[in-house]
Order: sequence, then structure tokens, then C-alpha cells
Amino acid sequence: MIVLDALRKQRNLADYQGDSVPEQTATECFGQARQLLADVKAWLATQRPTLA
Repeated sequence: MIVLDALRKQRNLADYQGDSVPEQTATECFGQARQLLADVKAWLATQRPTLA
């Protein structure tokens, strides 16, 4: 979550300043988001199986 928040802040700066987000940053964000989704799905499967 900390990494995703830092990436969100960087994206917001890019939005306000008109700069582009570096491809490496976008790739890192995508990978972190995929990992977070996998972690949430795994947690749901064990903790709240009726929601998964």
C-alpha cells in the first residue's frame, strides 16, 4: 500500500504539472496493483469465503 500511495502521489504531480509518467513507474504501479489484488483475493478466500 505504501508503494501504491507513493506512485499515486507521483501520478497526481504529473497530472497537475502536465508531465508524463515514466514507463518504468507505470509498469511498477501495474505490478504492485496486481500483487495487491492477488493478496486481497487470497485473504478473502481464507477469511471470507462466501465473498470470494
